[in-house]
Amino acid sequence: MIVIAPTDEPEVCYALRHRVFVEEQGYTVEGEVDDLDPHSHHLLALDGETPVATARIYLDGPTARIGRVCVLKSHRGQGLGADLITAAVQLAGAHPGISRAVLGAQAHATGFYGKLGFTAFGAPYDDEGEPHQMMERPL
Repeated sequence: MIVIAPTDEPEVCYALRHRVFVEEQGYTVEGEVDDLDPHSHHLLALDGETPVATARIYLDGPTARIGRVCVLKSHRGQGLGADLITAAVQLAGAHPGISRAVLGAQAHATGFYGKLGFTAFGAPYDDEGEPHQMMERPL
């Protein structure tokens, strides 16, 4: 059974992100952990004792910025990504004054986020050679 919950051990989340974003997808090490991480809420999905997915939520005025969403290849296609986003939205919505969630979606994933209530805004942009699109959802 997979459990998704906030964690106070962000290093575990960083290790998952490194595995997915740096080793698998080719993003740079330098850009993976940034200045927002110490000020963010981190969600961790555990399959038993094994970390398998993570996301971070940075609260910025009335906006919750969801990012660094990743699921290990072994656990993709099982609905875990949707469960993780739902948990992130719920965590954000539990904070007074937060009225919307935003995220920067890899272009190929905009349909996935659209099914979860997010809509595109702004122009597409490039993040380390990967096309992205900002998306938002009211809370």
